[in-house]
Amino acid sequence: MTASDDPSTQSATPTIISVDAMGGDLGPAAVVAGVALSASGNPNIGFILHGPEETLKPLVAKRQIGNRVEIRHATGVVAMTEKPSQVMRRGQDTSMWSAITSVREGEAAVAVSCGNTGALMAVSMIRLRKLPGINRPAIACLWPARNPGGFNVMLDVGADIRAEAQDLLQYALMGASYARNGLGLARPRIGLLNVGTEESKGHAELKAANELISAGAEAARFEYVGFVEGGDIPSDRVDVIVTDGFTGNIALKTGEGTASLIRDFLYEAFKATLLSRVAALLAYPSLRRLTKRIDPRQVNGGVFLGLNGTVVKSHGSADATGISAAIKLAAQLGQTGFNERLAARVASAVASGQDGPIQDNKNKNGSGK
Repeated sequence: MTASDDPSTQSATPTIISVDAMGGDLGPAAVVAGVALSASGNPNIGFILHGPEETLKPLVAKRQIGNRVEIRHATGVVAMTEKPSQVMRRGQDTSMWSAITSVREGEAAVAVSCGNTGALMAVSMIRLRKLPGINRPAIACLWPARNPGGFNVMLDVGADIRAEAQDLLQYALMGASYARNGLGLARPRIGLLNVGTEESKGHAELKAANELISAGAEAARFEYVGFVEGGDIPSDRVDVIVTDGFTGNIALKTGEGTASLIRDFLYEAFKATLLSRVAALLAYPSLRRLTKRIDPRQVNGGVFLGLNGTVVKSHGSADATGISAAIKLAAQLGQTGFNERLAARVASAVASGQDGPIQDNKNKNGSGK
């Protein structure tokens, strides 16, 4: 996925990415390795790296990226087991808090963290604040799919386990803008995740959201396909899947686990006999393409939508490759101002009292705002 490949949308000024170096399961060495990988592939980005200076300085020196990185000293670390309320009370000295603050102060365009999702959303909401009219921010992720672009968008995947009908409508608006601006789809197809496609199925909030989204589809310039099921998430039937954060997060983790399982099963099958090993050598190019296509690291990074600033949440278990992918997404968003445009338009519509979606106007170049 790319936010926009149109050169007219790219900035000649270096885009600064604020990185929480202490979040994640693999520690700061993996984060710095991911930063180095991103730096080698994109000379137009710089970094503010947040964490203990005595820990980060030798890692940065080892990767020889000192000229691209500013280290911002922060002694505290948000543990994966910490509750958001604990971080709110005593997290001001943490690398996560510092990384978000850099976006708040305008020092960086986007923040990236592999840390605790609940804490990151709580800190982001406290430091950046929700855009006017946004009730519940959402996390949008990319899902490998059969569509020509290779991906579908799904939201929410974990920002909030609850979602009322109006929240799901806002998710549809933000998801449509994401697909329009990010995937280049003039009229994205929106589906509402349910246990069946029949209109009689689902709980009351889903039925109400179904009516709201359907009523506003024409004004917002998207096609509403109605209810979709789990099997439609990677299909070419839909471009954006709307759901609550509880269901979305379970679907996301299930998909990642299944992809890893398939990769492991293939590896075991091709190791089983001498003949299968020979077959593996012959099939190696195809297997490599398949592995890359289903590798969750290649599309690592969920985007927080609906805040006064851009935050990309990387998976906690991400290695250098995954972190580099999250930074690449962050840089693309920062260079285009994409997240701010789509969230601001949705918030503006809600704040003005409109119950239905708004129309994403086009800029001078013809791309959606």
